[in-house]
Amino acid sequence: MQLSINELLESLPPTTQRQLAATWAALSPDEREALLSILRGVPSERQLLRLLVGMAAAHVKTAFGRKQRVAIVGPTNVGKSTLYNQFIQEPQAAAAVSPLPGTTRLPQEAEAGLFIVVDTPGADAAGAYGALECQRGLDAARAADFLIIVFDAGQGIRRNELEVFTGLVGLGKPYVVVLNKSDLVKRDLAAVTQEAAASLGLKPEQVIPISAKDGTNLLPILMAIAISEPELVAALGSAMPAYRRELARRSTITAASLAAVIALAPLPIVDFVPLVTTQAIMVVGISRIYGRPISLSMAKELAATFGLGFAGRTLFQELSKLGGVPGWLLSAAIASSTTIVMGHAAALWFEHGERIKPEALKQMTERFTATIISSLWGLGQRPNGVLLKARVEQALEALPFTAGDEADNAARAADASR
Repeated sequence: MQLSINELLESLPPTTQRQLAATWAALSPDEREALLSILRGVPSERQLLRLLVGMAAAHVKTAFGRKQRVAIVGPTNVGKSTLYNQFIQEPQAAAAVSPLPGTTRLPQEAEAGLFIVVDTPGADAAGAYGALECQRGLDAARAADFLIIVFDAGQGIRRNELEVFTGLVGLGKPYVVVLNKSDLVKRDLAAVTQEAAASLGLKPEQVIPISAKDGTNLLPILMAIAISEPELVAALGSAMPAYRRELARRSTITAASLAAVIALAPLPIVDFVPLVTTQAIMVVGISRIYGRPISLSMAKELAATFGLGFAGRTLFQELSKLGGVPGWLLSAAIASSTTIVMGHAAALWFEHGERIKPEALKQMTERFTATIISSLWGLGQRPNGVLLKARVEQALEALPFTAGDEADNAARAADASR
């Protein structure tokens, strides 16, 4: 997806456009393009988005010292607390949620990784304490750096809600407008969004339809918050390598444990077609993680260049001569170790364009094989596939490094040998 800063700004309300345009205008063209390239790599999937944001938290603290405060504001019972719970990093900080209006009486705040998120009472609260709750919500909005203004897709924008909107916009804060509970009006969503936008004096593309309950379409909200402060985008970029390495590590461990199960079949170790296919699929997944997608056939070619099939056969022959290690255990250990080394090599290739030297690959394979053999030794007789997969995953998770660390070490070793 190719983005320009103008396209991003046009998706925001006019007053926010003007505020943020000035911020981005102060950046050089190279700086703007660098930050936009980071935004293009931000995932849209909710769980991956949470992982990246969590990893970016330390970078934000380093850059700011004080994080931005983002207040979720709007009328009563539109789902503000539910949306708040989607952003928070710690489950114990979750806000109480119920269908009863006025469940949130006091502002509540928690860590959201890139920023501090604040849940607020309804800005149109009624009843004996309504005026006090409205004032508390308004005070929280006034103290915030950015506002997420939430409305209910099923209710439309009523007169009192339009008054709430006007008052919040009048605070002069950058903001986005969110239309929650869009899952309840799926068939009529386009019309509902258009009608809400017209009521607020906005274009339809400047209203973000979401389902806070399901956590869908949170990315545009995060994008809007991030571009309000370029340092937030930089923090995402700083976290991106670690985020990608963690995903590559997870993919590699999953494939390596599956490879161990495949190796239980009474066929030659590295010539078994499903094993090669499993490794190639893993490489395809890692290529996508790094934003450099390749086909399955290309992945098989890349895997072949690593030469791990030959390394696995050689190691199997060497260790078989020593005796004492059951054949199933040796096959499983070598299948999983060559797979995890291939994952390391692929991560290095897609991140740095570097190829690990054959000797480094051999040493890594031998070390992983020894580790896996040691962890599986207590199983005794040949286990079933489920138990073997679980034990291999446990052994690999316990290793004191990540795929990125190993790849970086190998890259440094390759540089030093030049």
